[in-house]
Formats: sequence, structure tokens, C-alpha cells
Amino acid sequence: MNKHIFDITPTPKESIRKRRVAAYARVSCGKDAMLHSLAAQIDYYRDFIRNDPDWEFAGVYADEATTGTKEDREQFQRLLADCRAGAIDMVVTKSISRFARNTVTLLETVRELKALGVEVWFEEQNIYTFSADGEMALTLLASFAQAESLSCSDNCKWRIRKGFEAGRASSCTMLGYRPVDGVFTLVPEEAETVRRIFGLYLSGLGTQKICKILNEDGVPTRLGREWHPSAIRTILENEKYAGDLLLQKTFRLDHLSKKQIDNTGQLPQFYVEDDHEAIISREDFSAAQAELARRRSVHTGERGTSSVFTGLIRCSGCGKNYRRKTTASGVVWCCSTYNTRGKRYCPTSKAIPEGTLKAACAQALGLHSFEKEAISAAITAIDACPENFLRFHFRDGHTEEYRWQDRSRRESWTTEMRETARQRALAGR
Repeated sequence: MNKHIFDITPTPKESIRKRRVAAYARVSCGKDAMLHSLAAQIDYYRDFIRNDPDWEFAGVYADEATTGTKEDREQFQRLLADCRAGAIDMVVTKSISRFARNTVTLLETVRELKALGVEVWFEEQNIYTFSADGEMALTLLASFAQAESLSCSDNCKWRIRKGFEAGRASSCTMLGYRPVDGVFTLVPEEAETVRRIFGLYLSGLGTQKICKILNEDGVPTRLGREWHPSAIRTILENEKYAGDLLLQKTFRLDHLSKKQIDNTGQLPQFYVEDDHEAIISREDFSAAQAELARRRSVHTGERGTSSVFTGLIRCSGCGKNYRRKTTASGVVWCCSTYNTRGKRYCPTSKAIPEGTLKAACAQALGLHSFEKEAISAAITAIDACPENFLRFHFRDGHTEEYRWQDRSRRESWTTEMRETARQRALAGR
């Protein structure tokens, strides 16, 4: 019997998928000309990719006003995330310096993308990372790019430091002033906010209370955001509001990390008096510095055993930590949301007197008196709950609740408060 063998293999359908191609663009400063260059790069790559019949446009990722040595570029990181998610097959970029000037970062990124099956094409150098000699050429040229970055950084530092020696500030990004032809020029509305901050502080209010007032009144920061105590302190400590300049307060450690550190004598500093129109008088500025120093010393001296509560107490209403606060009636611990933003943002929280808190801790641990070391050893967290309840979380996993009592207002009054009340009563007769 003769066998008849037939090839019945089905003919595969054409399923050639287009290559998904994205582009990365970057400019390193925010000047109009450079931003125009970025817009031109985006338009160029959008048309370039779409005009190739074998490519599918996967987007353009573009960073404004960032340097190639920074690894935390927003769009660059988004590009890498999309590559890791399998949404991109190839990345096109103008040059090595546009992609990264840090040799280590560049090679690590290229190798990761290669392992993901994503090729990078550096158009200017005509380097494809999937080619046999791609990585060797890339290593060599990346070293030159990093050296170029160092040279640019050194030139920039030299220019800025020469400006410091001549009494010129390198930039001005602060509430109350804008640079006009290199001169600090007042912005009247913002200057009024600065005067208000100094006035409130010198009247006895703390930075958190000032934040609360400004936020409730709808007064924005320079960037249009809500106020925080750190921003208030920065303004109070800034000599520019008195018309002076302290130049080279900080400096960058190196051109790769861009880490900013305080200048504590490593580099020369220059102080320029009467550089520009002042918003705050010298007397008020000096008074604010003295008050800052006084309050800092008071709080430093008061911490002692109470610092054990820092980061330990949390509000059950909003989830934020409680903070230590010195009031006219004594030291209390209160919700940071309530203290900074007001009661409507955390209506259930209540301030807890520090003495009451210590007594509650001692009772929860079965101690005759408060012991800092025992708190740290046994308790992992304390929830401040409505209706004066404290919930203690212990390291062995169990919880206990304790209800504290409000001290009467009269008990919390100081001698000065009582005398003030008596004088007001007499005046009202």
C-alpha cells in the first residue's frame, strides 16, 4: 500500500506588530528660548515617529528645567515606568547628554531597558543599544558627557561666586520681591503679608497659629499653596526682608547629587547692607531673631522627658500625630491638623495636658509615677480618641483604654491669668 503524505500546516496570518516607539526630550533651564526648544523637540519627534510606517507612536516624554544628572526627573521616571510595564519597545532621544550626563545612571538605565527588551536610539551619535558595539561606544561618549557636565558646573559656580564677591545674589524666589534688572523689587500685596507675619509673631503668636490665621483668611503663599510653620520660620529668619543680603548661605556638594548643604565655613560668605528696599525695619527684624532664639531655648529646655511622646500619639479622627505645644495655661499635646488648620478640619480632637498624659501612661503601666524608659519599652502607639479616651497599644499586641478628665479652667489658670481676670472685672464695674 502506497502512503500519501500531505502537508496541511495552516498558513500563518500576517500578525506583524508595529514597533511602539517613544521619544524623550529635555531642556536644562526654564528660559523662554530653551522652553521653545523643548516644544520644537516634542513636535519634531511626534512627526518623526508617526511618519515611519513600521512604528507606532507611544508618546513624547519631556522634562522642563531639569538637568541630566538628576535621576528624579518626573517625565524620565514616567518613561521608565511605562517601559517596565511593557508599553514601549523603543526609545528615541536626541543625544546622550539629553538622556543622562551621569555615566553610571546612563549605563544602568540602558542595561535595564535592554533586559526589558527596550532599545534606545541616540540620534545625534547614531548609537543603537542593541547593536554589538553599542554599549562600548555609549560608555566612551557618556564619560565625555559627564566631563562636560562637570565643566559646565564649575563655570557656573565660578560665575555665581564672582557675583557674590561683588555683592550680587544669584536668584530671587521669595515672597515680597521679584527680580527686575537684577534688583530686588517690592511686590506690594506680598510685602503686606510679610509685614503681617512679623507683626503676628512679635505680638506673641507661634508659627502654627500664624499659619492657621493666614489659611483661614485665604492668604496664599508665593506658590499659591497653604501655609506651614516651616515657611513662616523661613520668612522670619530671612535677612533680605530687612534690606540686606547674606550671600552663599549654602552650596552644592557636587554636580551629580546636587545635594545642598549649609555653609559653615567651607566657603567665604558675604554680607551686604542696604542692598534693596526693606519690608521690615532693622529693629523689628532684630526683635524677631531675638524672639526666635528665646523660644528655641525655651522649647529645648522643656523637652526632657516629654520627647518620648513625639511620634507616639496619633489622632483617631484624622490620623495625624499629636504635637507638643506651650500655652498660657501650660504644656499640652494637640492634633497637628487641628493646631495648624483649625477645628473644622478635625472637629473631634482635643488637647491633652502633658501632666494628664503622663498620669495616664503611669496608670496604664501600673506605675506609681511616670517613667520615660518604661513608656519606650512597653508602648508602641497611643490613639487619642473622642470623649477623652486614650487607647494604648503595647508591644505584646494587646490594647488598653483610659479615660482622662478635663482639668477645670480655674485649675489651669496661672497667677498672671487670675490677676488679669480680676483687673478686667474691676474695670467693668
